[in-house]
Amino acid sequence: MSDGFDPDFLGIPLPLPSPAVDTIRLDYPRFSVLLDPERRFAAVTGVIIDGVRLQDPPRAGEWRLDPRAPATTQAGPEVYSRNDLDRGHLVRRRDPGWGSASEARDATAATFFYPNAAPQAAGFNQSKELWLGLEDHVLAYAESTDQRIAVFTAPVLGDDDPAYRGIRVPLRFWKIAVWRTGERLAAAGFVLDQTDLVDTRQGLTVPPLGAFRTFQVPIRDIATEARVDVRDLAGADVLARPGVRPAGARELRSTADIVL
Repeated sequence: MSDGFDPDFLGIPLPLPSPAVDTIRLDYPRFSVLLDPERRFAAVTGVIIDGVRLQDPPRAGEWRLDPRAPATTQAGPEVYSRNDLDRGHLVRRRDPGWGSASEARDATAATFFYPNAAPQAAGFNQSKELWLGLEDHVLAYAESTDQRIAVFTAPVLGDDDPAYRGIRVPLRFWKIAVWRTGERLAAAGFVLDQTDLVDTRQGLTVPPLGAFRTFQVPIRDIATEARVDVRDLAGADVLARPGVRPAGARELRSTADIVL
């Protein structure tokens, strides 16, 4: 089942970000998950995407525990039953689904292991739609580089995440998209915030007036908040380019707000 994240996919070495905690590495077709056994969620995921060879196989797969990791280190079905939480894919179902039809089918089915899930508030709004489409936007931008990108995604496993059913529900998620431009890498970092949508004081409910919020964020800030070593990616950040006005988090309301 496993070949995992390929650090040489872009033609310039790109290792997985390294979390500050010990993790269990789980390799799947074209992506890898670094599972934090204490928090029971991924500390890092990494996927390689070949936009030219992307397929769109029918949705197939049932969420299941990965037998290669102890069940006690995974947040399984009990977290998501009878509440307003969705199983949010970290590596999107479609992203590793490229190559031949059978390769694409096997890779997309592999995204349904629980180490690749994290709880996200049920519901949808424009900001979450923007978050889910970030890879597509970067792929379109990267057409001149054969539409090859690498994407790292994970929840921010914060100390202030609220407790619920033996886990703590992540309030924020981070994503770093990386592509090649000439002989160097370029990257952009993003954060999805669901703080306004998670209320665990009485079971778990989604407040009717809450909203997801998506931001473009300096990669160095993601590294600090998520406690991951991103190595040289902070220097590849498009927000760090000469001529780009220094800024902190930039809330995104449409793809037109994204700096690439």
